[in-house]
Amino acid sequence: MDRDDDAARKGQKPGRKAHSLVAILIVTSLTLAALEVVLRIADFRELRDGITERSLSYAYDTELGWAPVPGAVSVVTNVRKIHAAHNRLGLRDEEFTLDARPTVMFLGDSFVWGLDAEAGERFSELLKPRLTGYKILAAGVSGYGTDQEYLLLKRLWPQVKPAIVVLIFCTNNDRDDNSTNIRYEGYHKPYFATSADGSLVLQGQPVPTSLLQAIRENWWVKHVWLLRLVSAVYLKLEYPKVQVPDPTERLIDKIREFVEANGARFLVGLQATDESLVRHLQATHVPFVALDGADAYPGAASGAHWTPEGHKFVAEKLYGLLSANGVAASAPPTSEPQRR
Repeated sequence: MDRDDDAARKGQKPGRKAHSLVAILIVTSLTLAALEVVLRIADFRELRDGITERSLSYAYDTELGWAPVPGAVSVVTNVRKIHAAHNRLGLRDEEFTLDARPTVMFLGDSFVWGLDAEAGERFSELLKPRLTGYKILAAGVSGYGTDQEYLLLKRLWPQVKPAIVVLIFCTNNDRDDNSTNIRYEGYHKPYFATSADGSLVLQGQPVPTSLLQAIRENWWVKHVWLLRLVSAVYLKLEYPKVQVPDPTERLIDKIREFVEANGARFLVGLQATDESLVRHLQATHVPFVALDGADAYPGAASGAHWTPEGHKFVAEKLYGLLSANGVAASAPPTSEPQRR
């Protein structure tokens, strides 16, 4: 008995199942197409492309969340339009090579990277002609908290081997950055939780790919809004936002311990005075300077980054801190640290 006879024997018309499958596929395809159109027209903010410097100049990083792209060149518009270029280390600075001069590394976030400042306007560049006996390196990544800066420092150390590390602490938002696994436009990041004995435990690695990173780096997610929606829902369900007790002081201690264990010196610049952190730095004998009074662009939503005049002010303050701690124009440090 052939297949058609068997189908007839069972009271079924030949090809009915095939026709049903085709109909289901057509209806499903039309429904998905309609949803795609609706999503594009609705243009939900949560599903849009990112336009920050993180999306333009940085890429997904399984350990850091996002990291600078070596050799990247971009134009970034925040309060003003600026031009940015990264060196082979992925840092917004000239190419770096080790030589006989000791290196002063400035570690931080967008205030060190220089958002709203052209490269030559930044405090790090202004210090270079004044400290000719040293190499000056700006190791700043926009959006980083102190936790990510600590991890970046450890990654860069073998290639840079700085003699002095100056952490630029962003009082505006670093404590918030350090207390969670998701920041800004939904960017995921690693974080440090505090264990029962008070020690810090690294959490959140491998860091999941954030939606904006997927849109930028995955062709299908970029061009199919349904996949953007699926990705967004998956991230919210699988990797919800986490809040942990603020580990800032302990993180700064870990940076200091790492720096000093590698034979270098540690100093701090405070974007604005943080009384709790000031007391901690005094108690742990870390040299620091507060950078209150630096001219900044108005508007907290845009980050209130330093203007060119603000960078000049910051350069003067940091030059004073370095000078007070034995960093001269043409000689390596010779004196013990002093707090300013």
